[in-house]
Amino acid sequence: MKLPKRKIILSLKIVSILLLLSIVLVFVFRNALLNQIIHRVDAKLERDYQCHLTIEKAEFKGMSNLDFQHIYLVPMAADTLVRIDELKTSVNFWKLLVGDVQLGKLEINKGYIQLVKTKTGSNFDAFLRSKKEQRDNSEVNYAKLVNRITSRLLNLVPTDMKVKGFAFKIDDKGNKVVFDFNQLALTDKKLNTIIQVTATDFSQQWTLNGFADPRDRKADLQFYNAANDTIKIPYLDKKWNLKTGFKSIHFNLENLALDSGELHIDGYSSIQNLFVNHPKIASKDVEVQNARFDYHWIVGARTMDLDSTSTLQLNSIKCQPYLSYTNETDKVYVLKLKIPKMAAQDFITSLPTGLFRHFEGMEAQGNFSYALHFEYNNHKPKDIIFESKLNPEGLKITKYGEADLNKINGEFVYRAIDKGVLQRPILVGNSNPNYTPLSEISPYLQKCVLTSEDPSFFNHRGFINEAFKQSIAKNIRTKKFSRGASTISMQLIKNVFLTREKTLSRKLEEILLVYILENNHISTKQRMLEVYFNIIEWGPNIYGIGEATQFYFQKRPSELTLNECLFLATIIPKPKGFMYRFDTEHQLKPFAQQQNAFLTKVMLRRKVLLETDTIVSSPITISGPAKLFLKQNAPNAEIDSTKSGIEEFEF
Repeated sequence: MKLPKRKIILSLKIVSILLLLSIVLVFVFRNALLNQIIHRVDAKLERDYQCHLTIEKAEFKGMSNLDFQHIYLVPMAADTLVRIDELKTSVNFWKLLVGDVQLGKLEINKGYIQLVKTKTGSNFDAFLRSKKEQRDNSEVNYAKLVNRITSRLLNLVPTDMKVKGFAFKIDDKGNKVVFDFNQLALTDKKLNTIIQVTATDFSQQWTLNGFADPRDRKADLQFYNAANDTIKIPYLDKKWNLKTGFKSIHFNLENLALDSGELHIDGYSSIQNLFVNHPKIASKDVEVQNARFDYHWIVGARTMDLDSTSTLQLNSIKCQPYLSYTNETDKVYVLKLKIPKMAAQDFITSLPTGLFRHFEGMEAQGNFSYALHFEYNNHKPKDIIFESKLNPEGLKITKYGEADLNKINGEFVYRAIDKGVLQRPILVGNSNPNYTPLSEISPYLQKCVLTSEDPSFFNHRGFINEAFKQSIAKNIRTKKFSRGASTISMQLIKNVFLTREKTLSRKLEEILLVYILENNHISTKQRMLEVYFNIIEWGPNIYGIGEATQFYFQKRPSELTLNECLFLATIIPKPKGFMYRFDTEHQLKPFAQQQNAFLTKVMLRRKVLLETDTIVSSPITISGPAKLFLKQNAPNAEIDSTKSGIEEFEF
């Protein structure tokens, strides 16, 4: 029994000697090994990214300290991408032996990273075009992947850092901005950073400081302007016409840890005096005084969730969001949002200024709560869930803002806006000889328009959930906004109280105003439909059904035939292009006839029409001033093949 024991001891001694010898050899030849590594990296950069790496001097100082002098990364036939005059760092030697890079100290003196884009290309093109390893995403463990990536990134953040005279530069076809790090220091887990930001007509000094512990994965940082002024973000305004900024940001990371196969990420972020300005959002600055997001993310093997314990606060509005993404047999997306009971007035005053311009000055009584549930399965698109429920408690509007919904019940002046240009005033009321009460509009026209635009108008409260669901499903499937779900109520609000600008602001205001109009019984459905018929555009500079019937047929709205009503209903989506529905003989083209036939078939199936209604069928004859437009219709004119809105409601 002694012999085996001696062999074990002898083996351990040999292993220890070999390990020690290896360490000694690594120490002795460490600079040669370092230069070999640099040459291999250079060869890979040249092969994969067409870039050349030059380091004029690279050597170890002791066992773990590295000293680099004059580092250059230069793409072929392009501007220098990286230049560093002096870089000193230390690495964890034992982690390095197992292939893990963990920086301890880092010191950079003078240098820059610059991204340059010209008409012919950029100095970073090759990195964007590089071939990536193809992976079977079905086998990826999200929790382990995110944990591995964050670990590597945080290991590259040194625990002791000092950077001076280093800049990050952008030159995008003359749109230039420089972020100059006058000071960047991390000592004893305290980060202090001063950044001088300079653009063509812009100069600010930013400060980022606070607590940062990359090894324990915790941080608590403040980002603000050294002059206690609003931070304005450069570059975006000239690149995408997006103007944005804020007073300060507070970022907190409390926990980032793998536990029982799940990665938990906890913390919060807050922002003060955020402003955003973009033509697609609103016509002026959108401002938020205070916003805070307390998050608890849970990443599993095949799931990513924002836990329902998370909270989102916008001024006084507090929400409980829940997000979920599951990628197993199916891809399932879930969104839930709850607004607990709150005062309606607090909600109104908490809305971002500039985003809800027509609500400014509005006053309300009562309370409400809100719940949203959305769920989409990529393999079961027809089973989409979209449930939106608002629970009012004594909710009442006591004072309107710019959008006074009560005006719909009396005589008022309507002015359409076409491509940003205010059109002639239209008096909506009996004082206008062209104004037509609902009782004097052909029942056929009412049936055709309702069937085409909004079949359940008299039954819904402003919105059609099924239409919303199908619209969302199609937009997700096509990855673009290819289908809407607008009701007559929504069209009425958009035309009478809002503009036709295609902005997020207008759409959000439209949704809220429709809810108020429909659920506070401000007007009857009959009155809403009557106003709708008398204000919508029916042709070039033709507004209201009274003008339309004279323009096309020299008739009154009560005298229309079924075919004339079918024609008028189908031109609503694009009334200015009505002439392209006719051939050179002034007869409806086949596609227009097919639309009329389709609409008739739907109305018969729904028993809105009877077979006897279709017995007398006469061709469309344009006899009014519209006939002059038909003469301009060349044989090869572009056909407006827009389908009738009825298809939006065919499920």
